[in-house]
Amino acid sequence: MKALTGHLHLRAGLTSSGDTAIVAQSFCAPFHLSKPHWDPDTQVLHAQVVNPTAGILAGDALDLAIEVESGAALLLTTPSASRVFKMEGAEQATGRQHFRVAAGAWLEVFPEPLVPHAGSAYTQETLLEVAAGGGLFFVDQLMPGRLAHGEAWKWRQLVLGLRVEVAGTLLLRERWEQSGESLAALASFTDTGPTTCFANGVLILPAAAENAEVPTWVTVIRQLHQNGIWVGMSQLRQAGWSLRVIAPDPLAMRTTLEDVRKILKTTFPRLGCGLRRP
Repeated sequence: MKALTGHLHLRAGLTSSGDTAIVAQSFCAPFHLSKPHWDPDTQVLHAQVVNPTAGILAGDALDLAIEVESGAALLLTTPSASRVFKMEGAEQATGRQHFRVAAGAWLEVFPEPLVPHAGSAYTQETLLEVAAGGGLFFVDQLMPGRLAHGEAWKWRQLVLGLRVEVAGTLLLRERWEQSGESLAALASFTDTGPTTCFANGVLILPAAAENAEVPTWVTVIRQLHQNGIWVGMSQLRQAGWSLRVIAPDPLAMRTTLEDVRKILKTTFPRLGCGLRRP
């Protein structure tokens, strides 16, 4: 199949009635945008990004750019896992993601897991750019491969780069460059088994806390660290938090992240918007 150079560019803004709507969009294969759904209870617009092809193939170059204007609130999800297929020789695929959140805006990015197949090579660079007074919750999930086909930890190379900027200041910069074998060693260290899944999250609050005390919701989330689930939260500068989750299997990961959202929505009601379309 011929390699694809695809893009999805979206801009969400307020309508005259005060609801959030997609005010500008441009996309081409392998990206497709489902009809957005407005949740009146949480005042959040839910949009799903669909890949109508089999998945990510050798030579694909994907560009995702999402912007949320002041006052708007957007939840971005995917209906299924993103699969990265086997590639021959030095072939690889690349993805670039840029999320921009204006002051007074909210963005949640919660896609289904990335699943690298045996022999695949994929590089993904993500930039989270949040203005002062903007809010964001971003979660990336990684499965070890096609578990039913015995392909756990069999990918050739995986590079996940993340850069977080708030009010023009660099808060976090990470680069995960791992073969399947090296990440399997980390799973062995945590004793979570061969089907271990990983999640990386970033929460940017609209305003920094006025005191130095650890928020109650952080304490409750940290209590999820038990029964084979590894959960950690670290405070970043200004109004940011970093979330890490290691779970023994996909179901445990899904359940743990659902618990995290339930805990957070008591303080951040916009996280009450359902991840599944009604």
